[in-house]
Amino acid sequence: MAGRNDADFLSDEMEEDYDIYAEDEEEEEASSAAAEESAEGASAEGAPSPQETDPEFVPFTHLHVHSHYSLLDGAGKIDGLIKRAKELGMTALALTDHGNMYGTLEFYLKCEAQGIKPIPGYEAYVAPGSRADKTGSMKDSNCHLTLLAMNETGFNNLLILSSRAFKEGFYYKPRIDRELIKQYNEGLICLSGCLAGELPRTLYRGNLSPEAYAKAKEIALWYKGVFGDRYYIELQNHGIEEQKIVLGPLAQIARELGIPTVATNDVHYILREDYEAQDILLCINTKSYRTDISRMRMEGDQFYMRSGREMALALPEYEDAVRRSCEIADRCSVKLEL
Repeated sequence: MAGRNDADFLSDEMEEDYDIYAEDEEEEEASSAAAEESAEGASAEGAPSPQETDPEFVPFTHLHVHSHYSLLDGAGKIDGLIKRAKELGMTALALTDHGNMYGTLEFYLKCEAQGIKPIPGYEAYVAPGSRADKTGSMKDSNCHLTLLAMNETGFNNLLILSSRAFKEGFYYKPRIDRELIKQYNEGLICLSGCLAGELPRTLYRGNLSPEAYAKAKEIALWYKGVFGDRYYIELQNHGIEEQKIVLGPLAQIARELGIPTVATNDVHYILREDYEAQDILLCINTKSYRTDISRMRMEGDQFYMRSGREMALALPEYEDAVRRSCEIADRCSVKLEL
């Protein structure tokens, strides 16, 4: 066994997981899946793409996506996410579940089968200091960071990071830290994260004060120093007041430091009308009643898989950030040997 590293062992585990997945699913789904694919293929044959039929089509790739493997948080199943991406004329799709890569194999195989480029990813929980420090409240125990695999090296590094987060950094959530990020950044694209990311959180918790702005710039510079041109500042607009407050400052920091921005939607359900189902999942997760006004909730109904046109309308001043989602997708190409 000499010379085998963490990634080798994790790859072996992935192969074993694939065998189990295939055996469990094959008999149950083979006939129905074949019928569905046949029907879809017949109906889609010769059908024009959205790019051809919609004069207002805007190319876009979703790079911040949660499935039902974001346990009791994401409401979209992988089949539905892929189907919706195809309906919207998208050619690639990322999966970035909270703190885990449980759905990666299913996602990869089903994307490949449907002609969608899979971009394996992971929304990491990052400890504020060392992952070994397990003190303080849950609220302050982590921030979010979006990581995407560009290639096989990046994919192996995602496996290592997610595994070590559980083994070494678990405190309320499985956490990595800057030490691990610096050690295993090769082959990864890093996005700054949602409102729970270190960068936007620093801005709005600091009420956009000069001190908070300076601290946010330090954070962005650290990540740029590690990832170089593989670091992007995420811009989001789900109609949440805090997002509107930090949107301009985030874009300004990006301009001042020469960091590209990218538009993302924090997808937690597939269609807009699915927001109630996702809200019920959150209630189960937090052991709360929907009538509890002080409970955790995701404000509004905009955390769905928007079309490129909807993304452009949500971020009208940031056309480059919308377009850059496809540029990032073009930089990613992961081929797994299974």
